[in-house]
Amino acid sequence: MSARIVMGGLLAATLLAGCGDSDVREVRDWMEQVKRDTHPSVKPLPEPKDFLPYAYGAREAVDPFNPTKLLGELARAAATSNNPNQPDLARPRELLETFPLDTMQMVGTMEKGGTRYALLQVDRSLYQVKAGQRIGQNFGVVTHVGDDVVDVREVVQDAAGEWTGRMSKLELQTKENHK
Repeated sequence: MSARIVMGGLLAATLLAGCGDSDVREVRDWMEQVKRDTHPSVKPLPEPKDFLPYAYGAREAVDPFNPTKLLGELARAAATSNNPNQPDLARPRELLETFPLDTMQMVGTMEKGGTRYALLQVDRSLYQVKAGQRIGQNFGVVTHVGDDVVDVREVVQDAAGEWTGRMSKLELQTKENHK
């Protein structure tokens, strides 16, 4: 029995020796050595720039957010442009140029003297249009009158103020289209 007690004591002593902090102390010593040997280099921040305030005299200066200022610049640039799409702004407008294209409905076609006309309804009025006639508020010109469609080439300004052409069409309004 005494041999068992001695063996138990030796086993307990061995287990307790494994719980010591000798490995932890080695890690701590290593970390302290690295802290002492490491010297970080941080570049200094640049000096801040001097701020010079600007006094804006609102009464005597042009408002920078005024939309007419931008429109004036765009108009000036468009006037000096050699863009072939630029419409003749001095030309007198025709009657159907006072209505937006989306308020017009094609309701039929007819032929007179060998020329095909489209019948367009605006509000409660009916108008005859043929190829070459101007319609719509975007400098539109009727390019073709078909049995069930009117092709229109419009000229509009893009965001940069350049004139560009786009195609639109008015399709024949039937009972199926109204449902």
